[in-house]
Amino acid sequence: MFANQTDRRVVTAVSIAVAISVTMMAAMSEAATNTNVRHNRDKRADTSVRIGHYQCICHQGDFEKNLQTVIHGLELAAQANLDIVSFPESLLTGYFRDEKTARKNSFPIDSPEIEKLLKETARFDILYMVGFNELRKGKLHNTIVVIEKGKLLGHYCKAFPIFRYFVPGREFPVFEKKGLKFGIIICADGGYVEPARILALKGARFIFAPHFNSAADPIEHFQVVRSDHIARAIENSVYFLRGNNIIRKKDSEKDAKGRLRYGYGDSYVINPNGAIVAGAGLYNETLMIYNLNLNKRHRSWYKRSRSLKSAKALLGILQETIKEMK
Repeated sequence: MFANQTDRRVVTAVSIAVAISVTMMAAMSEAATNTNVRHNRDKRADTSVRIGHYQCICHQGDFEKNLQTVIHGLELAAQANLDIVSFPESLLTGYFRDEKTARKNSFPIDSPEIEKLLKETARFDILYMVGFNELRKGKLHNTIVVIEKGKLLGHYCKAFPIFRYFVPGREFPVFEKKGLKFGIIICADGGYVEPARILALKGARFIFAPHFNSAADPIEHFQVVRSDHIARAIENSVYFLRGNNIIRKKDSEKDAKGRLRYGYGDSYVINPNGAIVAGAGLYNETLMIYNLNLNKRHRSWYKRSRSLKSAKALLGILQETIKEMK
């Protein structure tokens, strides 16, 4: 039995190595394609949108340090001429397992903290999104704010929060920058069909999914999360950005079974065909960059109407099935 367990570990390790290698090759291939596009661009208007995610460390409960992290990430993004950049889920406040600590580290969307965030980042000509624990009428929401040039453009609240002290969100706004329509879901939302489908039906071509991951089983977590996201990209014919955090080993916590929990990173961009075309790697604090060509077409795009077609054809049957299950 021990030999079998050892074999499985070896196979799993090799699988991850292959996955990482494939990711790197796909990213290099896409980067080469983007370079050729830039070199061969004609006199028409620029059709590229430069997108990034800052895979970084969250300082639990320290707004000022986390604000400086956002500013540093935006400075890197400005140097790279990015148009849009995302930051991890709950970055401004931290992500907590108990409600008491979460409430202690929360604030309203019209708070002095958000006002300071707007003021301190107004100098950047970049649209960005960042998460925090929002306190609204005495209730907690897991929220992402969307900001550009010191202005609050809107926000999104997590539809399927892991912790029950958060109130689920039920609004799915779509935003636009340089002709790119995009939407936002948060972490666990990507494991469900409907949030990404709703955004795609509203016209989003790109979906951002900020994460804050801490997993005791990083290998299985890695496999399941990637599979979820590839499915969301293909079934909706959209680009999908998983934007994760990292947790240093000295800051790691243990779960109820005494297992160490890992914040391993692995942020990436998946194209509508399901290929990973950019990646931040494991445990790296880094700015991931992807140059999106709005004119590029993918094999899956001829099926862009699939979500609408199946919703129209099968929604009634789905609702009846749900009733029968009760």
